[in-house]
This record gives sequence, C-alpha cells and structure tokens, in this order.
Amino acid sequence: MANSPEEHHFHQHDAIKSGIKGALLGGGAGLITSAVQNSLAKRNVGALGVFTRTGGTVAIFTAVGAVYSFSKDAAANLREKDDTLNVTIASFLSGATIGLRTGRMPQILGFGAAFSVIMSAFEFTGGSLRGGPRNEVPEMDEYDRKEYLRKNRRRPIAETISEIGEGRGIEPPGYEERRRERLKEKYGYDIKPVSANIE
Repeated sequence: MANSPEEHHFHQHDAIKSGIKGALLGGGAGLITSAVQNSLAKRNVGALGVFTRTGGTVAIFTAVGAVYSFSKDAAANLREKDDTLNVTIASFLSGATIGLRTGRMPQILGFGAAFSVIMSAFEFTGGSLRGGPRNEVPEMDEYDRKEYLRKNRRRPIAETISEIGEGRGIEPPGYEERRRERLKEKYGYDIKPVSANIE
C-alpha cells in the first residue's frame, strides 16, 4: 500500500486481453457507424451493405481499437510505468493504422502525429472532459488511491468523541465512571457497578 509516488509499484497489464477488448469495442462502434452510413446511402443497397458496401469502416474501427488498446498496455509493460507516454505511443500507432488505408507515408505519419498530439494532451490534462485531476497522487493505481484516502481522512477517536460526545453506543475508556459521576451530580443517586461475580 503506497502512500507516496516513490513507493508505487507497477502492476503488469494483460495486453492481449486489452487488445481483444479494444477490437470488440472498436468493431461494435464500426458496425454501428457502418449501419448509419448504409442507411444514409442514396440507393437501396440492402442489409448486407453494412458488410459489403461500408465494411471497410468496421475493419478500420476494429483495427484502431485493437492497436490502441494493445500498444498502450504493451508500452506500459515494457516501460514499467503508467504515464502519458504510453498513450502517446498507442495513439500514434492507432492514428497510423487509419493512415494505412491511403498507403501514402505522409498521411500515415500525419494521422499518427495528429492522434498522438490530441490524445496525449487529453491524457496529460487529466483524461476527463469534466476537468480536474483524477487522483490526488497521479502515479497511484485505484486501490492504492483509495487506501491513501482512507488513511488521509481518518480522524482520531478522541477528536470524534469530543465533537459528538459520549453515549449512544460510543463508550471510550472510563465512560462508566464518568457516567456514574454525572448521574450522582444530577440526580443524587449513586449507581454501583454491576459485577458478574456472585458474592
């Protein structure tokens, strides 16, 4: 359990599993996009036009999703770091995958560089459209971050008791003696402690 970035340990990622998930997500998005393209066609091409006429869209979305997810985790495993450079590498490769469709080197490099700049800037600024940092210590993974927050927000029991008071199930050491004294002061009645021993 790390409390600071110096103690953070890298956890290996399953790049193959991520690549398969990325391919499935990208393929699903490509299938929806292809279906929309097919439905907006001026001529009626039929239901199979999703695969025959605009099937290249499904293929490119699948390839981009697989390349991005796989290369991001593979770069993290090779470098043993989770940082923005992994996203830069992955987005360059996935952008270059889009450029491969044209077969021209300037477009391959251009798409790769454009995706790389956009995605790296997005990841570097927090990776969220809502803004603000995701973690108080960015190098921590989610488990370490939650443990850090638990320790950071924990209050001493003496402070809690002084703020909300004793009783109602909160019984710090010496509570019974103080309770007996308060009852004796207020009502003049002395309560003897209960003993489990038979006399």
